[in-house]
Amino acid sequence: MRRAIYPGSFDPVTNGHLDIIERGCKLFDEIIIAILVNPDKKPLFTIDERREMLVEVTAEIKSGDCRLVVDDFQGLLVQYAIEREADAIVRGIRAISDYEFELQMALMNRRLEPRIETVFMMPAEAYSYVSSRLVKEVHSLGATIEGLVPPSVEARMREKFGKI
Repeated sequence: MRRAIYPGSFDPVTNGHLDIIERGCKLFDEIIIAILVNPDKKPLFTIDERREMLVEVTAEIKSGDCRLVVDDFQGLLVQYAIEREADAIVRGIRAISDYEFELQMALMNRRLEPRIETVFMMPAEAYSYVSSRLVKEVHSLGATIEGLVPPSVEARMREKFGKI
């Protein structure tokens, strides 16, 4: 079985994330969507809320024989990948600036555990500029985020921002 870890904050999950997950299912038998717990950051959604959203929206993905698991982790990603017996780490790349950072991380991960590959995937063109940070910022300023996040996530964001 080919198992991959797809790590991220997913605060909130975007359609770009879902695009990467759905296409990753063509390459892997199982994808563990791993929510990074970073105690130094102040996320919009709690870990439990992000887990609920991910479970809900990934249930709609036509993943064929691919199994999707939602989990969370703290600490070193490569250590988590070793513990979960993963073969690969999936990372989304939107721009050259993402690539520079992700390349450094991939090379460090390879040094720490050469057995685990890093797979870079580009989201569909429609989502190539979408990030969780940008979605939160645009939404907080009153603009629509329709089509950038699943409708259920948009509804939760309206609740968080008091825009029901």
